[in-house]
Amino acid sequence: MSISKIKLLDCTLRDGGYVNDWNWGFEKARSIIRFLVQTNIDIVEVGFLRDVEEYNPDISVCNYIEDLNKLLPENRGNSMFSAMAMRSNYDINKLSPYSGEGIEMIRITAHDYDIEEGLEFAQTVKDKGYKVSINPINIMGYSDKEILWIIDKVNEIEPYQFSIVDTFGSMKRRDLDRIVSLVDNNLKKNIRLALHLHENMSLSCSLAQQFVDKHLNRSITVDGSLMGMGRIPGNLPIELIADYINDYYGGNYDIDYLMDAIQDYIAPIKGESEWGYTPAYFLSARFNLHRNYAEYYLGKGDLTNRDINHILSRFDRSKVTCFDAEYADKMYFQYKDNKIDDTVDRENLKKIFQNNEILILAPGSSIREKKEIIQKYIAEKKPIVISVNFIPKEYKVDYGFFSNNKRIEILEKIKSKLIVTSNIAYDKADYKLNYNSLTGAFKIGCNSLLMLLKLCSDLGVKKVTLAGADGYSQGQHNYYDSHIRSYSEHDNEFNLLVRDALSKLNLEIQFLTPSLYERIGD
Repeated sequence: MSISKIKLLDCTLRDGGYVNDWNWGFEKARSIIRFLVQTNIDIVEVGFLRDVEEYNPDISVCNYIEDLNKLLPENRGNSMFSAMAMRSNYDINKLSPYSGEGIEMIRITAHDYDIEEGLEFAQTVKDKGYKVSINPINIMGYSDKEILWIIDKVNEIEPYQFSIVDTFGSMKRRDLDRIVSLVDNNLKKNIRLALHLHENMSLSCSLAQQFVDKHLNRSITVDGSLMGMGRIPGNLPIELIADYINDYYGGNYDIDYLMDAIQDYIAPIKGESEWGYTPAYFLSARFNLHRNYAEYYLGKGDLTNRDINHILSRFDRSKVTCFDAEYADKMYFQYKDNKIDDTVDRENLKKIFQNNEILILAPGSSIREKKEIIQKYIAEKKPIVISVNFIPKEYKVDYGFFSNNKRIEILEKIKSKLIVTSNIAYDKADYKLNYNSLTGAFKIGCNSLLMLLKLCSDLGVKKVTLAGADGYSQGQHNYYDSHIRSYSEHDNEFNLLVRDALSKLNLEIQFLTPSLYERIGD
C-alpha cells in the first residue's frame, strides 16, 4: 500500500480528555497540536462539539466550532483538523456551515439504539459543507446483517470516511479480519476506511499493523493518541503505529516531536491517573460490555477478578451497550447472595459470643501503633478476639471474619477459626453465614466491619470493643499492612456515614484505639 493512502488521526485532545475532563489548559492544548503538526500527523482531532453551559478556553469541549478553532496554531502544516459530535448531546443548529478553513472534518458517533438518527445527523453535517466520518459505537455489538444495513445507509450519504470502532476493546485478530472484509467489500471505494481501537486486551498495536498490512484497495486511516492516553484502559499509542508506518511504508512521521509532546504534557498526567491494560478491562472486553461495568465492580473493593468474570458472564445482552448502575447492582447482589441455611452456625456462635468480652480488630494502622495498649487489654480482659478480613501476625486471633474474597485469597496459613459469608469461595470455614442477612446496616453498600457488628448484635452481644477501626483520611494509606488496599476512595463523608450506621446498631461500642468514626463531627 502506498503511503499516500494511509493517514494517522490523533485523538489525544478529544479521547484523551476522558482522563482529565478535557481540562488541558488553552496554551497546553495549542502546544500539543503544534507538536502533532510538526510530527506530520495527518488529522488532528481537537475536541468535542457538545452542549455545554458556557465556553471555557481551557477545556476542549465546546458549543461552537469557532471556539474549537481558537486552539489551532498559526502554522498548520499539512494537517487536517477534526472534531467529534454525538447526535444525542449536541444541537446541530449550533454548527455553522464550513467556512473553508479551520476544522474541516467532523466525526459523528451514535449508539445502536439511535443509529438511524445518527446517520441523519451525519447527513446534516455533510450538508453544512464538512467532511464527515461516521463512527458507529461498538461495531462488535452488531450482527453482520446489521453492519450491512449501516453500510448501505453510509453509501447513500457518501461521507469522507467510515470508521470501525472497537468501543469495548473486544476485537481479536479474526474479528478484525471478518469485519474489515465485510465492510471493505460493501463500502463504496471512494469512502476512506478508518480503525479506532482500545487497549483492553493489549492488542491495539498488533491489530493496527494487521489492518495496514491488508493493503486494501482504498484509502485508510488509523486512530491513536499520545502514549495511548484515553479513558482507561486507553487507546492505540500513536507513536507506535507511526513508527511502524515509517519503517514499512515510507512514512515521514517525526517521532522526536511525539516524544517531546509525551514528555512535556502526557507523561505527567499518567503519573496522576494511570491508563493501560488491566485484567478487569480485559474481562469487560471479553464479554463486549461497556467499560463502566469493570470500573463499577472494581470500585466495590471486595471482588476478585474471578468474581468480576463470573458476574459479567451472566449479563443480559440487552444491557451491554449502555451502563446501567441499577442493573449492575442487581447482578452484584445476586452473585453475593448464595443463600444457605446458617441456623446451626448462628446458634453455635451465639453460645460462644453472647456472654463473653468481644474485641474486634479492624485493619487500621493503629493496631500496630497502639500494640501495647491492645496487648494489655487482651491480657487483662481475656476477650474473644475477632479480626475483620485479615489475620494480623502480632496478635493471637480466635476468629477471622471474612466477607471479602480478595482478602481471604492472600492468606497463606490460617491458625484461627474462620467465619465467612456465603459469597466467599472457601470451603474450609468453620462457620458460614448468609451474606445478605448481614447487609443493610450501611446505606451506601456493604462494609465488613458493620456486617460483623450486625452479627454480634443479632447474636445477643451487648458490648464490643474496637481496635484498628481508624476511619479514612483522603489520600493516605490507612491500613496496618501495605498488602491491604481499598479500590474505593473514602473521605470524611464516608466516616460520618459509618458513624451514623454504628449509632443505629443495638450494641454498645467502645473504641480502644483512636477512630474518626468516634470523634468526627463532635
